[in-house]
Amino acid sequence: MEQKNWSRVRELVGYLRYDTAAELELLNEIWELDRIFTNYLLPQQKLIAKVRHGAKVSKTHDRAATPHRRAAADPALARMPVIRMNACYKKIRPAALSRQILALTGRLETIATAKQPAPIKPAINERWISSEATTQRSRRY
Repeated sequence: MEQKNWSRVRELVGYLRYDTAAELELLNEIWELDRIFTNYLLPQQKLIAKVRHGAKVSKTHDRAATPHRRAAADPALARMPVIRMNACYKKIRPAALSRQILALTGRLETIATAKQPAPIKPAINERWISSEATTQRSRRY
């Protein structure tokens, strides 16, 4: 899962800087909702085997399944956690969850962009751009 976290995080909240308490609170809400969305609704394929034939690498993946389905199918997992996961899964409304995540990310972006000052044009160094410097010939001639 680690290899997918970075892309999912940036895909969800973008590349802005979030450094206030209000932004942290929104981020925590977003991560909690995204945890539910990712673990119960987004199927993923797991890499089973990788075989190299010279420069070509052939990869074999299993059937796509959600982390919830994989955990529920694991015989080593106790019965009570599976029952709790299934109960949580039945309460999920995918469209409402998606709308809630989008609303929170919109609020987060609004807060983050509102705190940024307007860009300031850098001052031009007038001595560096002088008429003499631009009219003199190069010494190579």
